[in-house]
Amino acid sequence: MLAQQKQEIVALFQAALAPIVAGSDLSPNVVLERPRDPSHGDIACNIAMQLAKPLKMNPRELATRLVAALQADPKAQGLVESADVAGPGFINLRVAASAKQSVVATVLQQGEAFGRGESGNDHHVIIEFVSANPTGPLHVGHGRQAALGDALSSLFESQGHQVTREFYYNDAGVQIATLATSVQARARGFKPGDAEWPESAYNGDYIADIAADFLAKKTVSASDGQPATASGDVDDIESIRRFAVTYLRNEQDQDLQAFGVRFDNYYLESSLYTDGKVEAAVQALVDAGKTYEQDGALWLKTTEYGDDKDRVMRKSDGTYTYFVPDVAYHIQKFKRGFDQAINIQGSDHHGTIARVRAGLQAVNIGIPQGYPDYVLHKMVTVMKNGEEVKISKRAGSYVTVRDLIEWSGNGDVTRGRDAVRFFLISRKADTEFVFDVDVALATNDENPVYYVQYAHARICSALANWGGDVAQLANVDLSPLTNAHESGLLAKLAAYPEMLQRALVELGPHQVAFYLRELAADLHSYYFAHKWLLDDDEPTKLARLALAAAIRQVLRNGLALIGVSAPEKM
Repeated sequence: MLAQQKQEIVALFQAALAPIVAGSDLSPNVVLERPRDPSHGDIACNIAMQLAKPLKMNPRELATRLVAALQADPKAQGLVESADVAGPGFINLRVAASAKQSVVATVLQQGEAFGRGESGNDHHVIIEFVSANPTGPLHVGHGRQAALGDALSSLFESQGHQVTREFYYNDAGVQIATLATSVQARARGFKPGDAEWPESAYNGDYIADIAADFLAKKTVSASDGQPATASGDVDDIESIRRFAVTYLRNEQDQDLQAFGVRFDNYYLESSLYTDGKVEAAVQALVDAGKTYEQDGALWLKTTEYGDDKDRVMRKSDGTYTYFVPDVAYHIQKFKRGFDQAINIQGSDHHGTIARVRAGLQAVNIGIPQGYPDYVLHKMVTVMKNGEEVKISKRAGSYVTVRDLIEWSGNGDVTRGRDAVRFFLISRKADTEFVFDVDVALATNDENPVYYVQYAHARICSALANWGGDVAQLANVDLSPLTNAHESGLLAKLAAYPEMLQRALVELGPHQVAFYLRELAADLHSYYFAHKWLLDDDEPTKLARLALAAAIRQVLRNGLALIGVSAPEKM
């Protein structure tokens, strides 16, 4: 049922209740639910049972009065087919067939706008995802973050929120120093296995590529930064560091472009130090009386905010612990005007949540509790030819996003991107996922993205074979849509906007993939049960083609939201 129709039914109940609650201080909250048993009707409401006690009435008698008033209301005509009282006072409604069928015309009239809303008007949200260390190519975990973050961003945008996609570069710390020494060793002619090779160095082939370009004095640029020109001097560690970081940022940019993921802003961790924001955050916590000195270290009183123990902020050697720049970074997110901040990160970040939130509360500048929100994902296992793939020669120790796209598309970037995107959001983020490349390459119903895309292509083919004006299908008589297949499909289409809203609230873009698979399955089943173009009855054929066109539109809308193409031929 469409949201507008639900609102109209709620209004019918409120009108029926008005004379009953008049003179009391009751403000009834009418909630409509789906009956557990579909044979009981389309909608169930227990408002009579809720109000019976405060009104000192028998719940079943109250329900009977409400049903009578609702049925007598002229506004119920064409919307409510029947209303019955069940059990101790449940009210079960059946929605009129014409009201159910109207979703087809609504979808065809609204087109790409169907499912979009305005609930997020003037609400600014920043979604941070991928945020990889610029020390190597993006791995499949980064790919899962990219798919989740981009889909979640689109989901928020679809409901009217002002969304900023942000990539936070961890370009400071030990790992960057290790990157620089790894490139330096390669530039000096050493390789993994040599006695001179640093024990902690990165071993992938990409280190040799960076070293070669550094010696050639090449210039590289990241998408948002200043170009870096290599000095070619193997003793110039600062030039090596700057060149290597920019080189890998450019590599990651290319990976993300191949994945179809865009960002509105890039934020460098190093800027938090150079701009004094880390020191300012620490000083704010000291000034707020939320720190203390012990054993030569500076501690934050995180136990005051629910943490199991206080945490070290500044170690005895003067360096800051991992969560301190995170606190400074999120203070800046809040000061930049974001009402909501969402971080898509690996499950290994779970331990930092309590201390980051504690630090944000401790500065006492009005940051709401629970800021930021976190979506933590578990690891991805890659299978190919029936075996687990653990190593990429290029990366040295892991499978890259680019590997996955190339393997899953068999040379077709669009096909590979579609498979990787769909697969990586097709499970809840907090569940481990096995990515089977062989399944991604399959052209049958075992491959979920192929199955959904084929449903779209199947409808395109049917409409092309019909040869009529699809735009005119929005005006056809839909009354022939009465069989069980059609009723199920109508209900599924009507549920799309509500599904999007639920997925947003629960930060679960996987629900979009679930929905698309279910809609595609229902469409394929319907196609084989009823050959639309072979109907002798012209009104029935047109109604079924209109239903098919509406399904095509919703499939297209849902696929676009998760960044997957909707091919017309397969």
